[in-house]
Amino acid sequence: MRPVRGRFRGPALRAALAAACAAAVLVPAAPAGAAAAPPAAGAGVEVEIPGPEHGGDAGSGHIRVPAAGARAKTEGGLSAAERAADGDVAKMIDNGPTGDRLDVVVIGDGYTAAELDRFHSDARQKWEEVTAVEPYTTYRNLFNVWTVDAVSRESGVSGDPAPATVRDTALGSYFWCEEIERLLCVDQPKVDAYVAKAPEADLVIVLANSAKYGGAGYNEPSAALGYEGISTASAGHPKSGQVAIHETGHSLGKLADEYFYADVPEYEEYTGPEPAESNSSALPADRMAAQRAKWYRWLGETSPDGGTVGAYEGGGYFATGLYRPTDNSLMRVLGKPFNLPGVEAMIGGFHRHARTVTPLTPTDRTLRLRHTAKAAVPRLAGADGRQLLVRWYLDGRELKRFEGRTEVAVADLWLFDLRTHRLKVTAEDRTPAVRDPGTARTLRSAAEWKVRL
Repeated sequence: MRPVRGRFRGPALRAALAAACAAAVLVPAAPAGAAAAPPAAGAGVEVEIPGPEHGGDAGSGHIRVPAAGARAKTEGGLSAAERAADGDVAKMIDNGPTGDRLDVVVIGDGYTAAELDRFHSDARQKWEEVTAVEPYTTYRNLFNVWTVDAVSRESGVSGDPAPATVRDTALGSYFWCEEIERLLCVDQPKVDAYVAKAPEADLVIVLANSAKYGGAGYNEPSAALGYEGISTASAGHPKSGQVAIHETGHSLGKLADEYFYADVPEYEEYTGPEPAESNSSALPADRMAAQRAKWYRWLGETSPDGGTVGAYEGGGYFATGLYRPTDNSLMRVLGKPFNLPGVEAMIGGFHRHARTVTPLTPTDRTLRLRHTAKAAVPRLAGADGRQLLVRWYLDGRELKRFEGRTEVAVADLWLFDLRTHRLKVTAEDRTPAVRDPGTARTLRSAAEWKVRL
């Protein structure tokens, strides 16, 4: 068997967890799977399994699960009052227009109509956990966060506290997915029905009304709704926020897992091509530097997750043949920060969805002397106080006297002819956390107006 894109496949690996579960022991270094026969090729969706509750592993590999989840009991529809509350959308964090921000949609499952206030509180607390981690902290003002109320007939979710526990909930969330206790799956079509109520979701978080440890990473982008992925997490467990952040490393940062498995057949040595992910490489440090490849610009630098950036063998599930940038980043161990290459990838992911200039003055008409060109530029919230560089240009020539301003009066442009001119404002993120020139070129947005006397 040859692994496909570094994901787990086949009964041998699935049997590893089956044996562990039979012994009531979860070994952090062993890949997770289930005792059931593997699904047919192409069936269901691929999700990441979180690492065991006790231990630091961020994940336990990937497995395919039914897109529609497990069949839960249904005892009837919602009452009129419950239907009235179901599907309500609120903008919990408002940092600007949807088209210019990275929009996160949070949906709760297992919350009754009487518990929606608690869902809103849980959603806010979980977002605070996310934005306590860099680079989310610095770039928190690039995000909007929406809540969508999903009213469940019963409180709590299936599989909590025991596998036989079945509850009638809006999204069909359930632990023990594919017989893995901590794997928290959902009915993705039901999730999508609620996501569609919110404007242009870029990322989805499903919070289960539970204190049981668990989650899942649905990291395949939605072709229909456009979001990058779904992270599921239990609202009441202290590690669930870290699980969700790790999953966004895949969906937004396009990062590989940096954990690996020792003494597992098929995953002892990687012999395939160079991986596409920016934080995984088949090159040791000397060859990486010589070829000016992957994270060579960061080699030798001190990383926020501890130690220096190098090429540490083991990653992408393989014990040898693949290298990771640091020993213990968030893509390997929960509770750790992203490493330097990971931070760079996440910032690039943020800017794929968020623009740093929002024109407040309409751009579809010519501005005259009495008008002022105004733009909104989000503030960065990093400890270093660094802000976006705002610059203005008239017909391509920089107007240095306006640097840093977010509005310019046409009368201050000193126009001396009757021609129509082009006035442009740009906001550029010159963060030292991005060294790749290709990524750096994406960290700039602009707005432009026509102006004349």
